[in-house]
Amino acid sequence: MTKPLILVTADVKTIDGYNWHAAPSTYLQAVLAGADAVPVILPSLGPDIPLDDVLDQIDGVLATGSRSNVNPGLYGEDATLENGPYDPDRDATTLPLLRRTVERGIPLFAICRGMQELNVAMGGALLTEIQDLQGRSDHRAPTSEHQDERFRIAHPIEIKDDSGLAKILGSEPVEVNSLHRQALGALGTSVVVEALATDGTIEAVSVKDARGYVVATQWHPEYWVRSDSPSQKLFEAFGRAAAGYRVKRLGL
Repeated sequence: MTKPLILVTADVKTIDGYNWHAAPSTYLQAVLAGADAVPVILPSLGPDIPLDDVLDQIDGVLATGSRSNVNPGLYGEDATLENGPYDPDRDATTLPLLRRTVERGIPLFAICRGMQELNVAMGGALLTEIQDLQGRSDHRAPTSEHQDERFRIAHPIEIKDDSGLAKILGSEPVEVNSLHRQALGALGTSVVVEALATDGTIEAVSVKDARGYVVATQWHPEYWVRSDSPSQKLFEAFGRAAAGYRVKRLGL
């Protein structure tokens, strides 16, 4: 195989009495079509997963979004029924996975919940139910049965001029979709802001002085990867980073 292997995080869903470890097809298709790579889903089995053995075999990590939220107990707050649902098996798997991915310099692309997980993994905190906070906009998805409407482009973002994100997306104005109730609060160690919404909500971050490629977005570029230029550029950049890492990993 010459294409990079991308490890994709999984939610745990209870269906027909079984626990299913699953990732939405939009992320998997975005890896195939946008990053020119092959997705492999990592089951959320917590400490039973030998992370380094797995990471030895792959060329990038994609941390997906999810309907579930990171449990506030992991950053010193109280979990509430209103802030749920939660996915403790995913938390127990993905937070150590992201820490180790950054430590090893493996390319990382973290989206929505994935960006929030990265911040918590690095010691940061989240803001919950931001639509209830003074001065914040409602960043939740529109109520609709149609995914194109839920994932529609919703608002502009301001990208910092000297950021890695600016190098990927260029100087053109960027507008993004919006489907979240949580947002980044106190930043984790070495986590730096790369883009903001007009209400101050953090829309993208990276990790300062990381050994490898790290990009995280609060929005969902995977959904429009075939038609939206910024979404395409983000997955293409991730794919290039993974391909470069694969060359070094295999000594090609």
